[in-house]
Amino acid sequence: MTGRSLLTVGRFHASLTAILLVASVATSARAEEGPQRVVAAGGSAAEIVYALGQGDRLIARDTTSSYPEAVLALPDVGYVRQLSPENLIAMDPDLILAEHDAGPPETIEILTHAGVPMVTLPQALTPADVLAKIAATAEALGVPEAGAALAEKTSADFDAAAAAAASMPARPRVLFVLSLQGGRILAAGDDTSAAAMIGLAGGVNAVEGLSGYKPLTDEAAIAAAPDVILAMDRGGDLEVEASELVAQPALALTPAGQAGLVIRMDGLYLLGFGPRTGAAALELNAALRAAVEEKG
Repeated sequence: MTGRSLLTVGRFHASLTAILLVASVATSARAEEGPQRVVAAGGSAAEIVYALGQGDRLIARDTTSSYPEAVLALPDVGYVRQLSPENLIAMDPDLILAEHDAGPPETIEILTHAGVPMVTLPQALTPADVLAKIAATAEALGVPEAGAALAEKTSADFDAAAAAAASMPARPRVLFVLSLQGGRILAAGDDTSAAAMIGLAGGVNAVEGLSGYKPLTDEAAIAAAPDVILAMDRGGDLEVEASELVAQPALALTPAGQAGLVIRMDGLYLLGFGPRTGAAALELNAALRAAVEEKG
């Protein structure tokens, strides 16, 4: 090999080494910065990211992500429980931050095999669970200090809500109605975010002995004897007007129906179990107090 050839080979190896070194440094820098292209698969996931001051990292969100308003400008990858792996992979994320019920399982399996980084947040039905979601998100984004600050603020909100619930003059029976399908009441039983929120606000879930969201017979709805009916204020085709609820034959025979006592709140705010949950519990508590006073 000539001296000229040796020089050329030497330059090639030097260039290759430099390229690999730059790539290594860039990779290390990205690792230190944490993920920069994040997809939020779940309303509270997106909400926590923004509450941590990291909203600029989000590149897409699912249909249930509606707060804060800025998140609505992001591409929508579909409903959290019916996600398409093609849609998600096409976003080229370096992290998918997913609610516990994100799916379907086939999509999660495909994403796992494709090597797409994913963090699944724990299910939340208690204040401690919410704090765990915040901590998991902060860790995934590499912002522990912001996570600690948000956890402290969220804990204070929960403490205020607990004090308000403890001072309730009476604990009203609350029936959460998810929808009226064909005249049938789909209500919240035990082990639901609605039941958990009712308890945080100082009420009693009127549906007993059922787990999950279940259709009620007219007899069961009447026997539940709610003092207050609670529903989501969500708009669209699934919107249930207060007048529809109290006019439903079985509900019309309950104390809530006869008094026309219906409370409606934004769905994510009420049931998302994110950083605003303590504030939502306080707001619901105030509404329940007003209902109890109105009932006399």
